Amino acid sequence: MSGTRVNSPDASIHDGKEGHDLEKAEYDRNDIDIYDPNRPKFNISRRIAHFTWAWFTLSMSTGGLALLIYAQPHQFPGLRQIGFVVYIANIVIFAGIIAAMTTRFILHKGTFTTSITHSREAFFVPTIFLAIATIITGTQRYAIPEGSTSLVWFISALFWGYVAASLFVAIAQYSYVFKTHDLGLHTMMPTWILPIFPIMLSGTIASVIAETQPQMNAVPIIVVGLTCQGLGLSVAFMMYAHMVGRLMSRGMPNREHRAGLFMNVGPPAFTALAVIGMANGIPDNFNINEGMILDMKIIKPIAVVAAIFLWALSLWWFGIAVVSVILSPPQYFHLNWWAMAFPNTGFILATVSIGNELQHEVIRWFATGMSICLVLLYCVVLCSLVRAVLVQDIMYPGRDEDVLDGTDT
Repeated sequence: MSGTRVNSPDASIHDGKEGHDLEKAEYDRNDIDIYDPNRPKFNISRRIAHFTWAWFTLSMSTGGLALLIYAQPHQFPGLRQIGFVVYIANIVIFAGIIAAMTTRFILHKGTFTTSITHSREAFFVPTIFLAIATIITGTQRYAIPEGSTSLVWFISALFWGYVAASLFVAIAQYSYVFKTHDLGLHTMMPTWILPIFPIMLSGTIASVIAETQPQMNAVPIIVVGLTCQGLGLSVAFMMYAHMVGRLMSRGMPNREHRAGLFMNVGPPAFTALAVIGMANGIPDNFNINEGMILDMKIIKPIAVVAAIFLWALSLWWFGIAVVSVILSPPQYFHLNWWAMAFPNTGFILATVSIGNELQHEVIRWFATGMSICLVLLYCVVLCSLVRAVLVQDIMYPGRDEDVLDGTDT
């Protein structure tokens, strides 16, 4: 096979709904078949060049799992301790990924600039902020003791810093893409949503930390959190229009990319979770007569109604993604498999919140069942990741998110 085909949006839709893009790395001198079981093995110094930003999906999924364990409606002795261990493990994983990324950029000069401007890998840069969001919320849940004034202010400072950084990313990355890339509708992939995801999770962070903040901090945090959540969801809705258009005109993505469709579950699910959390985080002694248009008594019911509305949209995207993967499951491991974990964590957390607000035990048990399934899925993906690293299915030329896209200009 003399031609070169890469794992790009263009390659993904080649041959319609079922064809597999046989990736070839343009820069491999010996024209290696990267799917040959007997292909050459490389040392770690060369493989680290392909340690991409997408690895932060492991950290954000682990952090999401810690939050899900904490929020379980049916607790048993030791469950919170298990969640704490997962929270600590996430911090260790995050630090390890930072170290590996730093090593990549030091050993392979120019890869930092290439990675943040690449037409494919660059869309995964925001996953570092999603991982940070899970660490912040996990710290609030597991590491902040009640009545600790200094740590409460520390979490507040982290929130404002996160908002500023994630807003910069949302504006800067989309501006760069608009200016430099020529991406057709037929190349649309769910990763296009990722740059707006971090600012949207500002609302989720606000929903977690607001209830422990003093009133002078809680109200601004909730207002800004709601604003950021609205921004993120609005941009996601615009992306949904493109995603549906791409699916209608070109069919499902290539089987190796279908797991990424679960990313569409995230925005409405995390928004449902956030609006309920922020409504509950409004201080009880907040003066409703000072410039408030809405009666505070109806804010919580409105939040629950809005959450149910958005939950249904997540359910629809979840069903589309499940059917897509079942019809044509991926043959090779990719880091986009973690899209089956983190967005669905938000979906389950939203289900838990709705069940708690409605005091409906069936919904709570349904959420518990989904949580068990997600834990099992997490373990399967983690084992697949470890195996892929050991047999060099990833961190290998042509097998990662740094493969050159045909959409690069």
